[in-house]
Amino acid sequence: MRNSTVKSIHNLQPLDQVNILMVDDRPENLLALEAVLASPNYRLVKAGSGEEALKCVLKQDFAVILLDVQMPGLSGFETAKLIKAREKSKFVPIIFITAISQTTEHVLKGYNLGAVDYIFKPFHPETLKLKVQEFVKIHQNQDQKEVKLQKELLDVNVKLNITTRDLQKNEELARVIGETLLDTIITFDCEGTIISVNPAAQKLFGYSMEEFLGLKIEDLFADMWDNNGSCVGKMLEAVAKHKNESRFPVELQIGEAVIHDEHFYVCSLRDITERKQQYELLEKLVEERTNELVIANEKLRKEIEVRMQFEEELRKEIEVRKQFAEDLRLSQEHFYKIFQSSPCLIEIRSMTDSRYLDVNESWLKFTGYSLVEVIGRQLAVLPACHKESPQNEKIHYLTKSGENRQGLLATEIIEVKGESCVLSVITDVTELEQLGAKIARLDRLNLIGEMAAGIAHEIRNPMTTVKGFLELSKKSIDNLSVQYIDLMLSELDRANSIISEFLNLAKNKQSYKKSQWLNPIIEGLYPLIKAEALLADKTVSLMLSEVPRLYLDEKEISQLILNLSLNGLESMAAGGELTIKTYLDGQDVVLEIQDQGSGIEPELVDMIGTPFFTTKDSGTGLGLPICYSVAERHRAVIDLQTSTKGTTFFVRFRERDF
Repeated sequence: MRNSTVKSIHNLQPLDQVNILMVDDRPENLLALEAVLASPNYRLVKAGSGEEALKCVLKQDFAVILLDVQMPGLSGFETAKLIKAREKSKFVPIIFITAISQTTEHVLKGYNLGAVDYIFKPFHPETLKLKVQEFVKIHQNQDQKEVKLQKELLDVNVKLNITTRDLQKNEELARVIGETLLDTIITFDCEGTIISVNPAAQKLFGYSMEEFLGLKIEDLFADMWDNNGSCVGKMLEAVAKHKNESRFPVELQIGEAVIHDEHFYVCSLRDITERKQQYELLEKLVEERTNELVIANEKLRKEIEVRMQFEEELRKEIEVRKQFAEDLRLSQEHFYKIFQSSPCLIEIRSMTDSRYLDVNESWLKFTGYSLVEVIGRQLAVLPACHKESPQNEKIHYLTKSGENRQGLLATEIIEVKGESCVLSVITDVTELEQLGAKIARLDRLNLIGEMAAGIAHEIRNPMTTVKGFLELSKKSIDNLSVQYIDLMLSELDRANSIISEFLNLAKNKQSYKKSQWLNPIIEGLYPLIKAEALLADKTVSLMLSEVPRLYLDEKEISQLILNLSLNGLESMAAGGELTIKTYLDGQDVVLEIQDQGSGIEPELVDMIGTPFFTTKDSGTGLGLPICYSVAERHRAVIDLQTSTKGTTFFVRFRERDF
């Protein structure tokens, strides 16, 4: 019968491919089904879960569905129920394939859900192939025989229901027989004592029949399962123990029978060492292939990422260039507007032959030339510049009418259409210079007036005293006593002192500078300053750091230090401290004199250093101006900081002896 069926299969003519859906959560099982059913007439569709199978059924029609019962998520029964609930797929034949759910209840449940067959693992490949072939033939003839097929399926369901009722009568016996259809069979009681074994057990474990009868079931296994009844009816894997203490893996199933209220157990098992090895080898091959695919996929993903990154960078580069072009256009437009509307004279000349490329309106307005007279010509309007890219260099230039004007010149090298050019910007300061000269002249006249008034005021007092005594002596020589003569001489000395201090303000006064140290000059003046401080119950402290040599006029610097120090002492109350410091600040040598007085009023700070300005009752107002004059002759700068806690003068020397 089998040979004739196989022959009829081989005689079939090739038809269009039909879809066969294989559903199993284990990839190796799908691989095995694919190997058995491989045919050019079939298009095998694989699904790893019930959910994925439902998606496949929604997208296409299938001739037959091979469905695993035990799956995570949707089980095979739940999946079949949902497939049968759909009008279009309720007549698709479903074959359940399982290695676990082999009880009659499961079988009946499968048939009740519309299954056309229920196959147990391990299955016979040829049998499965023939069954699928027949369902494929039914599917191919479905268009002509659909109504008839539905009727036949209904009849089959009726017959199955009748068969189910018959099967239920012998359910207990069928279950035990179905669970023990393995190679080795061991029977034991509820205490675990072995009652009987078949000959295969002797070969598998190495015990004789008599030796078996004295053993417990746990003596045959290295690790024992839970024997509280929860393992009955389940397919288990365990490690069996041979008589020679060697270990080997086994697959076992336990069935339970109750006879006269006594519980007996039948354990069927087989050695799965070879299958384990094949499975491990298959797992290794699958893992290697998976790793290869993962590596290839990762490589492809990286290549795609690199390509996408390159395309993104290219897109950004294009955007940047577009933006750059737009910015350049706007920049040129802004430059042209600034160029034309600037009040400064702006010209662009070629560096090759000095011809004019462009000038702005201000240039034409100030020089008096027209645009036609300038562009492309070589005119000597501006003098030659001896500096590279000068900034605010004072120049004189001639207009077309011959007028000599002044300006501040700044140039930059630019490139116009590939040609090197000079961009010159001239700020005309002719009127500003003229106005500045007038203001300077007025300032000098004002200063002369102020100084004349100051000198007249300071000298008039002693002159008045001398004049009074001389007029008194004119009447009688006896009135001119030695006391009066000494007083007149004192007043004349005071006038001479004022004139000498005034002469010290002269900018062109000759200084005798030489390279020397600043600290020894301060140390030489320290006893004098300290003595002045002690007379007024004040203190002086020196904090001198090592500083470089300077070009100094010792007398002038001594006068500067004494003036600033004595001013500081006079500004402090009893108990105050004057601090004199020297240190290096960057490239500058700093002399710092700090007092603890009440400070200088903010409105008077700007007047500090003005000749004849003083806040003291008996001062001439020439001490600080002399200090500023000395500092200027030494190329030094005097700064000050003042507050209610005191005033600090900083003298920064910038001319060092390197």
